[in-house]
Amino acid sequence: MTIPENSKTNSSPIPSVFAVSNIKNHVSVVLGMDTDKYRLWVALFTNYAKANWVLDHIIDPKGKAKKPISEEDKELWETIDATVLQWIYATLSDDLLQTVVEENSTAMECWNRIRDIFQDNQHSRAITLEQ
Repeated sequence: MTIPENSKTNSSPIPSVFAVSNIKNHVSVVLGMDTDKYRLWVALFTNYAKANWVLDHIIDPKGKAKKPISEEDKELWETIDATVLQWIYATLSDDLLQTVVEENSTAMECWNRIRDIFQDNQHSRAITLEQ
C-alpha cells in the first residue's frame, strides 16, 4: 500500500482509512442474498476503497497479493485489513453476513466469498429470468 504524501503527519503515515466513522455514509447500499444490487454495491465499495488507498486489500490487480516485509508493515497491513473487513461486514444484510463471516478471514477472502456467491448464481438467475 502506498500512502499519499499529504496523508503523512510527523513523518508517520496515517492512512485515511482510519478516519472513516461510518461506511454507510459512503456505501449506502446494503447487500443481501435476495437483492440484485451486487454490481452497484461493488461499484460503490471499490470506488470508496480506491479513494482511501485500500483497494489492494480486496482486489489484487496483478494476481499476486502484496505481503508486508517488516513486522511494523505487517501490523499496519493487518490493522487496515481488519478495518476494511469491518466495512464489508457493515454493508451486508444479516443473512449474507452470516453466510460469509469466517474467523481469521482477510478482507480479500471475504470479498471473494461474496463475489463467488453472486457470480456463481448469475448463470442460474439468467436461465430463471429467461423462463
